Amino acid sequence: MKRIAVVGSSGGHLYVLGGRDPKSLLEEITRQAEGAGIEVASIAFVAASSSLDHVTDETGGALWVQSEGGPKPRLEGKLKGVNESAREDNQAIADAIRKGEIDGVILVSADPKGVNKPVIEAAAEKGIPVAGTGGTSMADARALGARVIAASGTTGSTNRTRAVGYISAFAGEWKLKYTPVIGKVTEAVSGSIWSRINLRSIMMSSLPGFIAMALILAVGKIPFLTGSVGPLFDTLIAALPVIVAVVAAKQVSGLEEVGIVAGAVAGVLSVEGGILGGIAGGILAGILANYLLRWSFRMRFPATTASLVAGAIGGLVSGLIIFFVLAPITLWLGNAFRGIIEAALGFNAILAGAVAGLLIWPAIIGGVYHAAILPIILLEMETQGNSFLGAVDMTGLVMVSAGITLANIIAPRAKSDASVAAPGFLVNIGFGTFVEAAYPFMFADKRIFATALFSATVAGAFCGFFNARGSGYVPSLVAPGLSNNPIGFLASMLVAMVVSCLLTIFFNKTAKKQVPEAA
Repeated sequence: MKRIAVVGSSGGHLYVLGGRDPKSLLEEITRQAEGAGIEVASIAFVAASSSLDHVTDETGGALWVQSEGGPKPRLEGKLKGVNESAREDNQAIADAIRKGEIDGVILVSADPKGVNKPVIEAAAEKGIPVAGTGGTSMADARALGARVIAASGTTGSTNRTRAVGYISAFAGEWKLKYTPVIGKVTEAVSGSIWSRINLRSIMMSSLPGFIAMALILAVGKIPFLTGSVGPLFDTLIAALPVIVAVVAAKQVSGLEEVGIVAGAVAGVLSVEGGILGGIAGGILAGILANYLLRWSFRMRFPATTASLVAGAIGGLVSGLIIFFVLAPITLWLGNAFRGIIEAALGFNAILAGAVAGLLIWPAIIGGVYHAAILPIILLEMETQGNSFLGAVDMTGLVMVSAGITLANIIAPRAKSDASVAAPGFLVNIGFGTFVEAAYPFMFADKRIFATALFSATVAGAFCGFFNARGSGYVPSLVAPGLSNNPIGFLASMLVAMVVSCLLTIFFNKTAKKQVPEAA
């Protein structure tokens, strides 16, 4: 296994590009090194409390070193004292280089003429490869005779892209197989980049944007605000493809800010394709950004250039593909999904609602809800700010769960049930989520499980009867205001909670008669 050392500082310009977070910066280098089978044997990294472009006598700092548990600060205090200790550590690393114990060096905004001079001189003597960032410092390192295999400035880079750049250079130098690490495992372990394309994750992460749109819609119903809020609603609808594109690109690329920029560029160009166009554009942007970054490093582009190529070109090419080719297709697909819902409601709204209510609990328990139902809800919300399936979600899941937990507060089988049920009831009512609070009671008694199914069926039928559309994931007191039929939606919510609550109380009381209290 090749062994490398990391020396340098939090820098001047680097400070605002990740240098202020030495733990993240150093752990990213360590993760990427592990992905190539390289050991980070030594670290001597000076992290200042402010940009080194503006150092005073009072500037604080910390010396980060390598430990068994990973990078950690060993000394904290005034920067002058920290630098003195760092010089000693740099001399120790230089001695290790001369003994052949270090095979390469990473310079992170280093000080070749000062603190880091011993390491760079030793690296030059032994001819070992050096990679790093920091325009001036890398020029100075070359002047000292270091064999620099990769050098770049810091502009436009992130902790991850810089770390990928360092390790890509060493992997190329030593002919090592290397796949950039995303999170704590490499793509080789977790699967290819395609395994990170997860529609459920993209939709769930984008949900706050849809809720924001729904809230604006509710505010817009206030008479004296209708004219001024209406344009805000239209603006948010137009922004939804950008939101999903950014989320998709960030998740798929694994490149943090670079992925976000690529997704934003692709999303803006994907607006005409609706949210499906935004998702497609974001996924393409994530794939291209990841590929282009690695390709750029193989071509030995500087980290700054590699980041710019990945973010700009990856986002632009993906967005243009959606804009000129795929937008009509994704828009048609979105309209088709919405058309199916409208057709079912047009055939028999009460029956459609009842069936949706009956199936929604099995869907969420079986893991189908987030993969299939939530995307359809968001597709419905894309055009009108609320959804029929969203109404069934709120009434059939949230309010039924609230009813079951309320019943176990009022008339629990055992006293301990009340303490379990109370937090779940409050979260359901206060935040419109955490339907899993009803699971302990549903799975403990088949009659309570049947109660949930029956209550959700009734709630769905009421939503169909009132032609009510709405949204989950919002406080129950707010939910009716987001609906196209506030009174009908409120009635459906109350029916769901009351029916599930009364039936659960009845079954709890009959269960007490059948089972001794001591049990």
